[in-house]
Amino acid sequence: METNTSLTLFERLNRWIKESITIKLTSIGFLVLILLIPSSWIESLIAERQSRAESVISEISDKWSGQQSITGPVLVIPFIQREKIDKGKDGIEIREWKENAFFMPEKLSIDGKVDPQILHRGIFEAAVYESDITLSANFNQPDFGKLNISATDVLWKESRLVIGLNDLRGISKNPILKMGDQELSGEPSSQIGLTTQYKSNGSSYAVNSDAISENGIVANLPWQSQSDFKDSASIKLNLKGSTLLYFVPVGKTTHVSLTGPWASPSFDGNFLPSSREVTEKGFAASWDILHYNRPFSQQWIGSSQNLSGSEFGVRLLIPVDQYQKTMRTAKYSVLVILLTFVSLLMVEIMKKIRIHPFQYILIGAALIIYYSLLLAFSEHVGYDLAYLLASAATVILIALYSKTFLPERRLIFTFSFLLIFFYGFIFVIIQMQDYSLLLGSLGLFFILGLLMYFSKNIRWYKDEIQAA
Repeated sequence: METNTSLTLFERLNRWIKESITIKLTSIGFLVLILLIPSSWIESLIAERQSRAESVISEISDKWSGQQSITGPVLVIPFIQREKIDKGKDGIEIREWKENAFFMPEKLSIDGKVDPQILHRGIFEAAVYESDITLSANFNQPDFGKLNISATDVLWKESRLVIGLNDLRGISKNPILKMGDQELSGEPSSQIGLTTQYKSNGSSYAVNSDAISENGIVANLPWQSQSDFKDSASIKLNLKGSTLLYFVPVGKTTHVSLTGPWASPSFDGNFLPSSREVTEKGFAASWDILHYNRPFSQQWIGSSQNLSGSEFGVRLLIPVDQYQKTMRTAKYSVLVILLTFVSLLMVEIMKKIRIHPFQYILIGAALIIYYSLLLAFSEHVGYDLAYLLASAATVILIALYSKTFLPERRLIFTFSFLLIFFYGFIFVIIQMQDYSLLLGSLGLFFILGLLMYFSKNIRWYKDEIQAA
């Protein structure tokens, strides 16, 4: 047997590099850092596919009809506004212009039935709907005195009823509008006057929010004077839309009731339903909103009112959380690679076998490609089944490859079990969102404890001393 004293300096250095645990740990750390590059590529691919899915869904929805929000009905009565201008020696000039007064209902009741559909484009799906909506409103007699408007300046002949809609393309049948018992003739308009206003540096400017739109329906009222005023209005709409149906609580008291055969609705907006029932066959929900709950008044002059900030309704989404879950899973890629490499290193040290760095690279590549498989499968069969398929394929591939450097079948089974445990642990963390941090921290603490236990008898500097 050749002793250390008979070896040349170069041979001793070469042997030290081959057998040194420190060098092995350093090389493994370097490999982990190198594998971070394709890992970031995988995360970019997931983000790109998610963006592509959202873009296709938006395109499908846009061709059908966009997200809908109903604002109204609101009573609009024009009047003459006057202003005195003192021109000094030239006397006083009276400036006149036409202004609008807006009056909201005292009571508003909305009853709607939503009929969802699913449109397909390739592997992507979009939720759209058709709806039958009935609005019933009761108005109080307009009190122009509170607005400092003279009764002689009110232009009753130009009174109109307006209903705001986000996307007029969604009107599938002629709306039926009534004021009292008299049927009205409505017209589409892009200037209904329900403008949202914000202020910036002292200047106001109109901005359309998601729930407030200048688009809508305008119906001229057959009133000649105050005596013709009718206090009740009803509107029947057949409205198409996509994903979302919102309402703005313009009534002093607003009641909304919605039903539909959709098993997984999301009740969104600034108010949750006062009652709801969701079953496998569909949903039924109702809202009751008071004027104390909303940030705008019952009547106003001009277009300075901000009607945003209190919209609510239902969102019909097809669950496409595979991208979010895949992205969350990919963020654990470094942890899985590190644990796998540490497991192999422990096998090397405890069983006195050698695993080449290139074999580490191939195993790391398999662990990275796993996330590409997960993403591809999840787009077709959903996240849970995709996780099972990708994990099984990766574990089998690595187990078969490990036969080339693990001499015992027992070691192969142990190593495969560790991979199954790692993937199972990550899957549980992904599913338990509320407890993911707690469970992940406890799991890593447990794994660290096992590593400390199995490495307690290893003499880390033994080889270096002998090699020297």
